Amino acid sequence: MSQTRPHNIGIVLFDGFELLDVFGPAEVLANTPGLEVNYLSKHDSPVSSAQGVRIVPTMRFESFSGDTLLVPGGRGTRSLVQDPEFLRQLTALASSADIITSVCTGSALLAAAGLLENHTATTNKNAFDWVRTHGQKIEWKKQARWVHDGNLWTSSGVAAGIDMAVAFITHFFGEETALSVTNHIELIVNSNPDNDPFAV
Repeated sequence: MSQTRPHNIGIVLFDGFELLDVFGPAEVLANTPGLEVNYLSKHDSPVSSAQGVRIVPTMRFESFSGDTLLVPGGRGTRSLVQDPEFLRQLTALASSADIITSVCTGSALLAAAGLLENHTATTNKNAFDWVRTHGQKIEWKKQARWVHDGNLWTSSGVAAGIDMAVAFITHFFGEETALSVTNHIELIVNSNPDNDPFAV
């Protein structure tokens, strides 16, 4: 268990984000005592997920001053990796956070912003070849449910973000807290990051 616990997590929203990338981890994180979760956007208007669900953000990008950032994937990442303004905003958000996490193709956004350089990471295995075209000196792991490298946490596709979130809670808050959360939401967890049945 880490001595420095996170307390404020900002989840980045953008049009075309994958719903479970956000709300799978959010279910785990929001049920952890001592953690506050905020939903971040560049504006105050509702943000549409890839599934058509519209979410009202709780905070604009420039107002975030938390310690942990979570970047989801989804169809919206395909255009955002080529959006200099968004990547600039993402870099600014990351600079104010101690811990940076991503789910699915959210790692492509981190890579395009230069935030994964000289680190090991993973991503959605169905989009693996596309994601690894972003960034320069990144070791992409083909077989990993999630990867924890220093202050960076990256997960494989969609539902893998839930397993990563539980590992995150275990790391910072201990097994007892993580077990309490997973029992509360009746979740069966893959606790082995190398157990990746979707590896390519």
